[in-house]
Amino acid sequence: TQSAVLKPTAFGTTTSPATRGNFVLTNLLVTPPSPPPPDVGSIEPDTRGKTTIREILESHREIESCNQCHRKIDPPGFALESFDPIGGFRTHYRATGGEQTFGGFTTTLPPKQGPPVDPSGMTADGETFSGSEEFKAHLLGHREQLARNFISQLIVYSTGGEIQFADREEIEAILNRTADNNYPVSDILHEVVQSKLFRNK
Repeated sequence: TQSAVLKPTAFGTTTSPATRGNFVLTNLLVTPPSPPPPDVGSIEPDTRGKTTIREILESHREIESCNQCHRKIDPPGFALESFDPIGGFRTHYRATGGEQTFGGFTTTLPPKQGPPVDPSGMTADGETFSGSEEFKAHLLGHREQLARNFISQLIVYSTGGEIQFADREEIEAILNRTADNNYPVSDILHEVVQSKLFRNK
């Protein structure tokens, strides 16, 4: 829910649950979805305000080949719909204010309050949530997976080298040594900088 994540995963003035959901799957859970079929086309909300992005995605998911991935991608993205394109919290979408003519000149009116945001959803394994806080609680059920990925990304960042097959044993050892205290960040950092991967890679 940080702006550093929310802004790059939005499109200028609109948000995309698919883009944000893909970020969560790829970077937090390390379960990236398969690439879309080449003829799938783009998914964009109707800017006239007649169709919401949720309705478009639900229609898109009626295609079985699309549903296979979107049932995993969309839920984390829906959880983040309470955040606008620059990361500000919102309860409603913005709608175009239209235009008005004064003395022969037409001007664009400021945006107005649009339809309410619905940040609820159901995960691929059938767990429902009403917003980002409940979705984060759901992610805690994958605490070990999150911690393993965090350790791996710290090692990649700190050493400048990609994780190799031979590195996995050391990553698992760090994971096991920090498990008893629920993987605190300070403990993970200490273990990483004391590891052979950090000191010798």
